[in-house]
Amino acid sequence: MGRPNEEVEALLKEYADLIAITHGDAFKARVYEKAARAIGGHPRDVSQLDAAELRDIPGVGKSIAEKVVEYFRTGRITAVEETRAKIPAGVRELITIPTLGPKKAMTLYEDLHISSVSELADAIQAEKLRDLKGFGEKTEQNILHGIALLQQAGGRILLSMAMEQAEEVVAQLSQVTGCQSCTYAGSLRRMKETIGDIDILVAARRSAPFMDALSELPATAETIAHGEKKTSIRTTKGLQIDLRVLPPDSWGAGLQYFTGSKAHNIRTRTIAVRQGLKLSEYGLFETESGKSIASRSEEDVYARLGLPWIPPTLREDRGEVQAGVRGELPELVTEQDIRGDLHTHTDLTDGLAPLEEMVEAAAERGYAYYAITDHAPNLYMQRMTDEKILAQGERVRELDGKHHRMRLLHGTELNIGPEGELDWPDDFLAGFDLCVASVHSHFNLSRKAMTRRLVRACENPHVNVIGHPTTRLIGKRPGIDADLDEVFAACARTGTALEVNAQPDRLDLCDEDILRAKEYGAKFVIDTDAHSVLHLAFLRYGVGTAQRGWLTKDDVINTWPLGRLRRFLSGGRAA
Repeated sequence: MGRPNEEVEALLKEYADLIAITHGDAFKARVYEKAARAIGGHPRDVSQLDAAELRDIPGVGKSIAEKVVEYFRTGRITAVEETRAKIPAGVRELITIPTLGPKKAMTLYEDLHISSVSELADAIQAEKLRDLKGFGEKTEQNILHGIALLQQAGGRILLSMAMEQAEEVVAQLSQVTGCQSCTYAGSLRRMKETIGDIDILVAARRSAPFMDALSELPATAETIAHGEKKTSIRTTKGLQIDLRVLPPDSWGAGLQYFTGSKAHNIRTRTIAVRQGLKLSEYGLFETESGKSIASRSEEDVYARLGLPWIPPTLREDRGEVQAGVRGELPELVTEQDIRGDLHTHTDLTDGLAPLEEMVEAAAERGYAYYAITDHAPNLYMQRMTDEKILAQGERVRELDGKHHRMRLLHGTELNIGPEGELDWPDDFLAGFDLCVASVHSHFNLSRKAMTRRLVRACENPHVNVIGHPTTRLIGKRPGIDADLDEVFAACARTGTALEVNAQPDRLDLCDEDILRAKEYGAKFVIDTDAHSVLHLAFLRYGVGTAQRGWLTKDDVINTWPLGRLRRFLSGGRAA
């Protein structure tokens, strides 16, 4: 679904997995993984580049460039298809399970003749895996959790992928003659982390032109249903889009109704019934007379129910209606409130762009401040050294203030070791403007050990932020097993901010965890964890997640003026 770059990224990542499964060269597999990441984050559309231009992308050599050109010329990569043919279909099914790597999948196939997800689940229940080398009870539990994640995800896709498709369709339908309004609704408008299908609404007096236009879009692979009030299509990427055309006078009621959630709508309809009214997608009506009393705007509908307009990101029946009745709805943080990004990477470690390009891109976003936080040395594959990070710090100071008066902060993303230890000693850490500390390994510690590990990191006076606190990857890796309530309490006590990581496959903390952490009085930071210039735009997804967690500007430290932020970072936790 997404940009051609993302299609190639997914294909090259698959090829790296296939190389691993077939016991190929491990170095070659890593080369393809790195190239996939570089292409995915490249700012230009790679389908428009020739082989020479592709080789200018870091990590893309002659062979990989030729494969990319082949893909856009023929729709396939011969080497990938030939390697796929060597892999039994059953193994390819097994590697779709989060937490199950390609080598273990091949072992299961070769040793136990397991070739499907259901067969694997049965084998685990029968305790057949425990005699295999590298498998045990903990591995079984992880695989079962991965199967549950796979089943739960079903046909759902990441918020970012759905948003890209929806905005493209909205832009195209908005050009159709007669369109008065057009937008997306449903769970996408509520900014849920994954989306099942996309709801598009149009306000117009005639529906037929829009129904026909949707069916004729270049991205449409199949028309599932074509009607006067609703048309459903499946895109070339397999995503379902449902279009409804509403009378302009019903726009507000329809937008409220189709945004949902179901539980929120039940709550609002109950209020309507108690007032002798009926609420539907066409408007708010008097039950006895059928007279329409509100429908043109959402604000009108909510006001007539005795409520303020409720932001879509809150519409989950988690107390928003009751808060509205009491006049206690929060003024949610917005993307415009964010003054700077405090967790980003450059090509000094695993980023794709040099420091200067990342800084320039941040300045173009109008930030007041911006932090560079490359990985510390205990993430060994990044090959960080004291000398490299100190030299980067000097360069940051040279650039500071030269980009539209945007101030630069030099930081690092530390690794939280199994015992809560960090990469550098305290005297070295004191030289950074801020330190983000994150878990990157040892995901399977006991609950007690994992909790102690995170709390100890919070208690280090040089740690300002706990990065992607649960380490989850949506649909791929479950969050770590820790007593998050104890961690949240420690963050509040020590003045350590919790990150809302805006990477679409993380969104970590998630909305429900944010709600819990806020109850303890913890502060938050919304970061992109950007590894390329393009990633800086992911901020919108972090803000949406923060809104779903009811966060305000005061809760989020990177909405604060630089002076207040610096006091927080230096230990003035009341700030």
